[in-house]
Order: sequence, then structure tokens, then C-alpha cells
Amino acid sequence: MSYYSLPQIQTDAQKVPCTTLLPLPHLGHLSGNPAQTLEKNTSLSLPLWLAEMLLIAPAPNTPAAITMDLPPPLQHRVVNALKANPVTLDLRAQAPHFYALGARMLELFEDEDLVEVLLETFRARAVEIADRASGGVGGRAAGDEGGFLLGLEEEEKRLWEASREGSGS
Repeated sequence: MSYYSLPQIQTDAQKVPCTTLLPLPHLGHLSGNPAQTLEKNTSLSLPLWLAEMLLIAPAPNTPAAITMDLPPPLQHRVVNALKANPVTLDLRAQAPHFYALGARMLELFEDEDLVEVLLETFRARAVEIADRASGGVGGRAAGDEGGFLLGLEEEEKRLWEASREGSGS
């Protein structure tokens, strides 16, 4: 995606939990204290783009300013739900650009389990999406997809549309 891609901007705006590793002068406004120092060991949620900038050490032998954890849509509770049944989870409620968020976080974290869960989730959901888009699930009538469509994240919506066009529905 390009720098000005709306989905990329929305993904990078996703909040991630962070903890400061050292005092950060003039950044108190990030925790609601304007014109003050952001103290060491302060927990806060930052947009991914900002957290990434603070995570990257400014120079060799200089510590990073923060630690960053996976955002709530990619934490253990959601990952375990995806392992149990990837088709039933409302991914849009987790993050509108769920797979893009996963890909961005995997640029920063090495987590083979998360890679496997995201791939298996996409595979299982893609089969379900294609099947429903072609009208093949239990003889459901077109348009009888209400809650299912509302739970699709943005990439899945594009897959739905492509499947609908391809099946001539």
C-alpha cells in the first residue's frame, strides 16, 4: 500500500498498549498532562505509527523509549477464539482492517503462532465467504447474510464482492 492509502492510515491509527522505559519530556499530553514529562513506567495506548517511532532507537547504543504489546484485537483472548472457530468471530468489531493490523504487527514482532493463526483464519473464512457469496451455504437466499456480512473486515468485504461478481450472483 502507498503512504496515502486510506486503509494503511486507518491501520496505523490503531491504538497499541505501550509502557515508557524512560522519562519523555514534553510528551505529557499523551497521557492527559499537557506540558509535563511523561514519566518512566507510564502505561498508555498510542497510535501504532507513533508507538513505532518511539520504539525504534534513535541511535546506536541508545535505548528505545517504550515497549509495545500486541493490540487487543491480536491478544490471546482473540487468538484463542480464532483457533477455536475462525468463522464465527466478528473480525470487524476487533479491527476494521484486522489482517492489515496483523501484518503491521508482524513487521515489528516475531510470532510464528500469530502468523499461523492469521493464515488459518483467512483460509477458513475465505472458503466460507466464497461459499456464501455463491449462494452455496444450506440453500440460503441471496441477501440472507445480515450478521455474517457485518462481521467481515475490509479485505474480506472485497473478497465477498469479488466472489459475488465471479459467481454471477
